[in-house]
Amino acid sequence: MDVRIVPYRSEHHSVFKQLNLEWLDHYQLTESHDLMILDDPKGTVLDRGGYIWMAEADGKIVGSAGLMKEEDGVYELVKMAVTKSHRGKGISRLLIERCLYKARELGAKKVTLYSNHQLQTAIGLYEKYGFHHVELVNSPMETADVRMELIL
Repeated sequence: MDVRIVPYRSEHHSVFKQLNLEWLDHYQLTESHDLMILDDPKGTVLDRGGYIWMAEADGKIVGSAGLMKEEDGVYELVKMAVTKSHRGKGISRLLIERCLYKARELGAKKVTLYSNHQLQTAIGLYEKYGFHHVELVNSPMETADVRMELIL
């Protein structure tokens, strides 16, 4: 399987939203903060100094991940998703590596993320890349009960 990580383009909007709602709805985690990003990735992420990448396999988009700028030197890993049919094939690794490469290229000092305890596979992946658990304070999402960060 040939997988390419490509920058988000406006024509990816509907599949970006669908990919993320697939897992958010499955775990009953969808909330207004998610919809704000999914409805307007350009305005909420890209226009504010962030980045989004899409994973393309066999000619179709099967995954996404983004970096949302929180403040100078700090980015949040957001909207990481791989469609069910393509999980377990290393696509999440390619997406997270692309995000971390870009964060380092930008001179970021830290990458943070919010998650939910139900997402054990994702949390395990984050831990493999050096993210560690930190105290959850002022979460922008009601359903986020896990906060992690990676010091670069």
